[in-house]
Amino acid sequence: MLDLEFAELSDPGRVRTRNEDYLGHVAPGSPAQVRSHGWLFALADGVGGQRQGEVASRAAVQEVLAGFRRAKAGALHKEVLAQIVQSANARVCESEALSGRSGAGMASTIVACALRFDRATVAHVGDSRCFLIRNGEARTITRDHTVAADQVRLGVLSAAEAAEASTRHVLSRSLGMNLFVNVEIDEVQVLPGDMLLLCSDGLHGAVTAAEIADTTQRTRDLNAAAQELVAAANENDGSDNVSLQLIRIREVERIGMYRGRPYKLR
Repeated sequence: MLDLEFAELSDPGRVRTRNEDYLGHVAPGSPAQVRSHGWLFALADGVGGQRQGEVASRAAVQEVLAGFRRAKAGALHKEVLAQIVQSANARVCESEALSGRSGAGMASTIVACALRFDRATVAHVGDSRCFLIRNGEARTITRDHTVAADQVRLGVLSAAEAAEASTRHVLSRSLGMNLFVNVEIDEVQVLPGDMLLLCSDGLHGAVTAAEIADTTQRTRDLNAAAQELVAAANENDGSDNVSLQLIRIREVERIGMYRGRPYKLR
C-alpha cells in the first residue's frame, strides 16, 4: 500500500508584509481510502499585489481540495485534476467579480499532485513547480507557463537568455486570466525513497535544483529540510513569498493499467 510522509511550510519572505501563497492537502482517512482516493497536495501563488492575490490563491486551493474530497472512489486522477482545476479557475474568476474594483486583475498559479498506488499525477497552471527528487537529482515534472519560458520552447530565446529576461516572471497562463484555462497534466511512476517537492517561484527562483537535491538528501527530517530550503531562499533573495510541500515516498503498491483501469502487479 502507498505510504508517505510530508512537510509543508509557507513564509512571507524578507521583503513582503503579506503572504500571497496558500497551500493545503487532503489525507485519506483509512487504508481503503488510500486505494480508492489517495492523497492530494496543492499549492498556489496569488498574483495581484494590492489586488488581493492572497484571496485568489486561497480560493484556488480550497476549491481544489473540496473537489478532490467530492471525487468518486476509483476515479482517474487525470480526470479529477482536470475537473477540479477548472473549478478552481471559475472560483478565482468569481472571487474577482465579487471583490469589485479592489479585486480587478487577481489571479493565481496552481500546482496539485495526487498520489495513489505507485503513481503521482501532477496538474499545474503558471510557474509554481513540482520536482521529482531521485538518486540525488532533482528534476522538474512541470514546465513554467511564463512569457520567457514560452519563448524558449518556441526557439526565440535560449535558456540562459530566458533566465535573465524581464519576462521570466510574467505569466502566460494563470487561474483567473480567462473563463477557461488550459491545465497541463503529467503522470510519473514513483518508487520507494523518491521525494516530490511542490513550490512557488519564491523558492525555485532563489534555490537551484542541485541545492534542492542536496538539502533533501542530506537532511532526513522533512520539517528540518523544509525550514532549511526556506532559509536558503530568503538568504539568496527573500524578495518573494516562499512556500513548499515536501513528500517522501516510503512504500508503493505496484499496479498496471488496462483500458484506463488499474490492476495489481505481483
